[in-house]
Amino acid sequence: MPMTIEQLAEEALALPSESRALLADRIVESLDVRELSDLDKLWAAEAKRRRDEVREGRDDDSWRRGVSQSSSCGWPKLAADDAL
Repeated sequence: MPMTIEQLAEEALALPSESRALLADRIVESLDVRELSDLDKLWAAEAKRRRDEVREGRDDDSWRRGVSQSSSCGWPKLAADDAL
């Protein structure tokens, strides 16, 4: 019987940090942008941008500080939010 998403997540979260990062990278890369909604496309692009910042050593956590300033729900306000 295949694993449920919850079981898979539980096992993935038990991995060492570096392994989780590699797994997250592979999952983000596997997203087929053609099948995503406009909002999902924006989030996929944001995930890839943040991943690239971390890879290049440019992750200064400033995006986290901007989150609380940009929206009341805790999610970053994306430029395309106005169009939704």
